Amino acid sequence: MSLLWVFAYLGLERLLELYVSRKHNQALEALGGREYYPETFFRMAALHALFLGALFWESYPWRIPANPFHVALLAFFVLLQGMRYWCMLSLGEAWNTRIVLVPGGRVQKRGPYLLLAHPNYLVVTLEFITLPLLMHAPYTFAVFFPANFLILRQRIRLEELALRQFTDYEERFSME
Repeated sequence: MSLLWVFAYLGLERLLELYVSRKHNQALEALGGREYYPETFFRMAALHALFLGALFWESYPWRIPANPFHVALLAFFVLLQGMRYWCMLSLGEAWNTRIVLVPGGRVQKRGPYLLLAHPNYLVVTLEFITLPLLMHAPYTFAVFFPANFLILRQRIRLEELALRQFTDYEERFSME
């Protein structure tokens, strides 16, 4: 089974996310929002671009056997995409690839955000496991899974710092 369609999907999805993010930036800026820690975006964007490039290169000829293991991985990947869109829809205009906040704003606590503070980052982490497994790319996994972990760890720390300083995050996510 050829997986070239997965690469086409991932490329288009990432471009769509950048487009949606830009539109959300404009809407948030109109409300007085501003970007915090812009360097985190460039690290994450570079990581994702390099990850997809390495995955494309290592998984050539982009074919996998049609066995139950690979079908399950593919189904899990599709489920992850549903989770990604649920996260985006739950945050609405607050969803962004950057840390953009309206000072004094309210943090969204609905959808998957009722259960986790950062479900979208869980989806990304699971993709960094699932895709190399699906496409037989162990070197890509060995390099990019730890890199993703380190970059996300810093991103979440800085995002939460900004959320605590400029929104009602502490109040909304405190243990009740």
